[in-house]
Amino acid sequence: MDLVRHLECFVAVAEESHFGRAAARLGMAQPPLSQRVQRLEKELGVRLFERTSRQVTITEAGTLLLAEARELLARSDSFLATARRIRSGETGLLRAALSPDISGETVAALLADFRHRHAGLELELHELSTAQQLAGFAAHELDVGLIHHPCDVTGLELGPVLRRDLGVLLPRGADQAELDEVPLASLTGYDLVLFPRSGAPAVYDDLLTACARGGYTPAAVRHGQGASFVRGLVLSSGAVALGPRDTRLAAAGDGDLVWRPLAGAPLAWRHSVAWPRGRGDAAVGAFADAATHALRTTAGARSEAPARPLHLRPASEFWL
Repeated sequence: MDLVRHLECFVAVAEESHFGRAAARLGMAQPPLSQRVQRLEKELGVRLFERTSRQVTITEAGTLLLAEARELLARSDSFLATARRIRSGETGLLRAALSPDISGETVAALLADFRHRHAGLELELHELSTAQQLAGFAAHELDVGLIHHPCDVTGLELGPVLRRDLGVLLPRGADQAELDEVPLASLTGYDLVLFPRSGAPAVYDDLLTACARGGYTPAAVRHGQGASFVRGLVLSSGAVALGPRDTRLAAAGDGDLVWRPLAGAPLAWRHSVAWPRGRGDAAVGAFADAATHALRTTAGARSEAPARPLHLRPASEFWL
């Protein structure tokens, strides 16, 4: 039995005191309305109305049940409205992720913007590499994330691709620290500190390829991700590290370290917000807008191409 629909019939008849008027109010014929009321009475085991040829009178049992019926209908409306908001992404939980190179300033700006756009939604934010985010999408454990390109975007939709130019973090005493812009080839002889390859294999490989094209083949590649650890490697190991000006890595560049842009801006991180195909509801859209705005305003990111839907691009179009 459709309890909600049967209760609607009961309440309408009780308020109209007339089956014909109640049927017109509900947009249905009178016989089905009478049948629904009779079935409800049978299910409840009580008589709700006294019927004569001239009038319909609610019984004492019907009067006692009427208030609760109205309350149940109100709760049903609220339940369905909440379900609609969840379905459209207006409420509930959004599981999101950012890559570890995103600065605290950018994270704060993104969170503030997102709360402004979607105050009723709970945001569960994680710090995950691109590889971890792709695994999260595949396992249905992640709703939206900010990934690095290139990567396999099969089954994903993407927001605008944003570019952040990379610079170099090096010891203050290095000859290159005196330059306004550092040519890649001048870093020959230095080890290179990079994030672990497992975090974004295609980005890692393309970055080394681009360094080689620019005349820099590291003497060795050392792996680190935390700002303090990378800073220690650069200070003690004859190494340099790459990163945008706004990253935690660059922020660590004070005192004994300096950050300098690379001549000709030959290297860059390329990001976009990604989500599983078909999951692009209002909540995902709000996160994508907030992340894009935060990267542009706090990290100096700029669009790689004119803004247009990018989820139709094959993965092969993305490169470092």
